[in-house]
Amino acid sequence: MGTSHHDRSGLLMPKLVTVLRDGYTFSMLRADIMAGVTVAIVALPLSMALAIASGTTPDRGLATAIVAGFLISAFSGSRFQIGGPTGAFVVIVFQVIHDHGYDGLVLSTLMAGFILIAFALARFGTYIKYIPYPVVTGFTSGIALIILTSQVPELLGLGLKDPPPDFIGKWAAILDQIRHTKPEALIVGGMTLVVILVVRHVAPRAPVFLIGISIGALAAALGGVNVETIGSRFGDIPRTLPVPTWPDISVQRLVTLAPSAFTIALLAGIESLLSAVVADGMTGRKHRSNCELLGQGIANIGSALFGGMPATGAIARTATNVRAGGLSPVSGMVHAVVLLVLMMVAAPLARYLPMPSLAAVLVMVAWGMSEIDRFRRLLKAPPGDILVLLLTFVLTVLVDLTLAIQVGVVLAALLFVHRITQVMEEEQGLHLVDEDTDDFARVRSVYSPESGGSRRTVIYRINGPFFFGIAGKLADILENIGQVPDTLILDMEAVPVIDATAAHALDGFIDHCLRKSIAVRLAGVRSYPLRVLKDLGVDRKVEAILPRSERGDTKL
Repeated sequence: MGTSHHDRSGLLMPKLVTVLRDGYTFSMLRADIMAGVTVAIVALPLSMALAIASGTTPDRGLATAIVAGFLISAFSGSRFQIGGPTGAFVVIVFQVIHDHGYDGLVLSTLMAGFILIAFALARFGTYIKYIPYPVVTGFTSGIALIILTSQVPELLGLGLKDPPPDFIGKWAAILDQIRHTKPEALIVGGMTLVVILVVRHVAPRAPVFLIGISIGALAAALGGVNVETIGSRFGDIPRTLPVPTWPDISVQRLVTLAPSAFTIALLAGIESLLSAVVADGMTGRKHRSNCELLGQGIANIGSALFGGMPATGAIARTATNVRAGGLSPVSGMVHAVVLLVLMMVAAPLARYLPMPSLAAVLVMVAWGMSEIDRFRRLLKAPPGDILVLLLTFVLTVLVDLTLAIQVGVVLAALLFVHRITQVMEEEQGLHLVDEDTDDFARVRSVYSPESGGSRRTVIYRINGPFFFGIAGKLADILENIGQVPDTLILDMEAVPVIDATAAHALDGFIDHCLRKSIAVRLAGVRSYPLRVLKDLGVDRKVEAILPRSERGDTKL
């Protein structure tokens, strides 16, 4: 039964529209304002720290959290989604800036926005969330290790200028300069880290990152400690958003940046849908996956126009929103407005924040991303899953994030095909049944009431989906039968779906049978496989197709 046009359009309707249509009360607004303020306090230091880790300036992170954060909530397919810069983008953003400059990142983000909108219109949201778990865990853990590595120089106060972008190169530079470690930086960063851990243990709902860097800044100022700060490295943070501008576009730049744009879009799609699923699990609500991709696309276009970075749904900030009592997308929009107010009012104070304190915040972000417990559990999974996990992890850390995702997904798909083929090999049964036996009389009463008088009939059952991974097994049937039968019945009652490759293989198999004067019947064919076989003309070559009724029995 097809989906109506109204139903399809509803899948792209933002949850904000649904909330307002259902009735938005003053009590809901009050709860959303409180949650939005809470999330903004959490997002303030994170957005600056993530921008710095990505190789750009802290004001770019704030602009992204404000513009993209507002648009993600306004157009989201989830009631609770909080958007902005996230750790998942650090690696790819750093690489794009290193290779193509910040203008290249802006254009990549703009392209990624349009790609996400295309994903939404093509209804890809239903499928992106099926990226294999070992792949997601592998590249997330790899990103966490890279972020942690990038913050070691900040914690040690090494002040590396233009550090190498690759993992091995970074560690080589760190080890080469480690003798220049500044104890003051280590003390301030370590103190911030301890404060974050203690406050998180004592008061889990408190804005631990803001408290940590604030105490780090006070300790550095009162103790007269000479450490690098945001002000000494980047100068004053602007108190207003930049004027929206359209980046320079040329065909050559579009082609060059296309792989980076696709990776950004894929990461934004995956993380936003994971975040929405987490929110669903915490609240019992259901998000609209394709609408979520649409919102992410609009938000990334908006972020690019304001000179921002890639953005997506932030799992930790979304969970904070839920725990703080957020009830609708209004809380995320409030979070963005509060960040804008803080930027306008408190931007001058940001210059005093120590770089080692921001590094401590990112160390905690990396630890949260590492999913070390899940990684450890996956090491007890079947060997194929372990291979996908480790290969994705190693490629993410040592080679390239885009390649890691591609190889991980392809390897996981091949592993899936292999496993399904093994299952089919175990379940497919080859039954040689003589017409004079009681067993054949029972089978014949279902499959072939007109086959009396045939010398010999073979029934071959196919269990499960009949697709390209199984198609090659058809060629083995006649070889295993031995004596050539008059009639061959393929029992397809347990086949819910069939693809073009399997249908083509079946067509060739039927031709092979006809050359041997074997009549072929298909029994128990369900509606979808029957439609595929008829569309491809396979039905014209068989003696009979016995469809499966709605009750599940098979008749002529």
